[in-house]
Amino acid sequence: MSGRGHRPVRYGALGRSPLDGDPEAIRRQHLLRVRGRSVAWIPPLLVLVSILLVDWYTGGEFRTVSWIVLVPGIAAAICGVRGTAVFAVLGLATYVLADHAWPRQYQTGLPDFILVGVGGALAVLACVVRVRGERRMLRMRDVAETTRRTLLRPLPPGWGGLDHAAVYLAADAFARVGGDFYDIQPGPHGTRALVGDVQGKGLGAVEAAAALLGTFREAGYHERELATVAARLETRIHRHGLHLAALDHEDDDRIDRFATAILLSFPVAEPDTVEVVNFGHEPPLVVGPHGVRSLPPGHGLPLGLGELAHMDGPPPTVRITLAPGETLLVVTDGVTEARDSAGVFYPLKSLVTEGMLADPHLADPDRLVAYVRDGTLRHSGGHLADDTTIFAVRRS
Repeated sequence: MSGRGHRPVRYGALGRSPLDGDPEAIRRQHLLRVRGRSVAWIPPLLVLVSILLVDWYTGGEFRTVSWIVLVPGIAAAICGVRGTAVFAVLGLATYVLADHAWPRQYQTGLPDFILVGVGGALAVLACVVRVRGERRMLRMRDVAETTRRTLLRPLPPGWGGLDHAAVYLAADAFARVGGDFYDIQPGPHGTRALVGDVQGKGLGAVEAAAALLGTFREAGYHERELATVAARLETRIHRHGLHLAALDHEDDDRIDRFATAILLSFPVAEPDTVEVVNFGHEPPLVVGPHGVRSLPPGHGLPLGLGELAHMDGPPPTVRITLAPGETLLVVTDGVTEARDSAGVFYPLKSLVTEGMLADPHLADPDRLVAYVRDGTLRHSGGHLADDTTIFAVRRS
């Protein structure tokens, strides 16, 4: 998902799956397609023809016509309900014609006729169950996708005067959303960006991420000082825990969630300055024509653990100067803790440095996130142990 040149997919009304009431949408999910047309009917038809040929050429002592019962069963696995019903009827009719073409002493008779008929009916029933399961699965996938797009909303190109790109890879391919989060919020006091990672997985992490993003989108717009935005985020995750406790979730680990995060601000009046608040997150990398450097490690604790810090207020705001063409790269631990088969962590900084030497334009946010994404997947063999977010941003 790229912030520049990305065209979001359009969905129907919230809460409604585009597959509801649309049999064509289900049919499009079948893999047996050539040039957009379904060819799922070919395998059961070939089996039917093969059974007839074998039955004809093997002689009356070895009849295979009753094997036609397999045809609707195959259709039930790969065709729609109508197609399966057609093959059930076709199989039964073919059985009758093929069986009566033989002399009486070689006919298989009523028992196999009942077998083929019952088999066809059961195949249609199985297909109905399968298609309903597919509809349910696709509906759930659409709900998950809607949730993901609500949490990680699409960012328009050049949003807030920033070139940006982001890649989010969920460790659970079926969940599609987890505890990683990011957003950009323009406002009268500059453009703010937030990248973070909620501890843990599951719905509890998603709830905490949604709470933090909602607060960031409001505070990031209205508050003049970045430190105030940071304080609002700390207060929000604390209130989130109190809400869960009030719901009688004392034994629920969601109450004690915390989140590491990087909060950025691009002031309007200072085009070469970026303000950074680090909540216990991996320090961002600055990638540009002059090389790759890490920002100083933050001294703040993760969001939700601020009460443990012996200081008043949020972590300190660090002001840094970026040269023209320099990009901030922020990743979550899905990148930094990705391991290869030998257990070696992904060497992010050194590989980005090598990439810059090979490609001077790697600092472009789109190229940078694609480079880190491909390197992470290659290093881990495509097996991500945690949700992974790669976020790159610079002034347009």
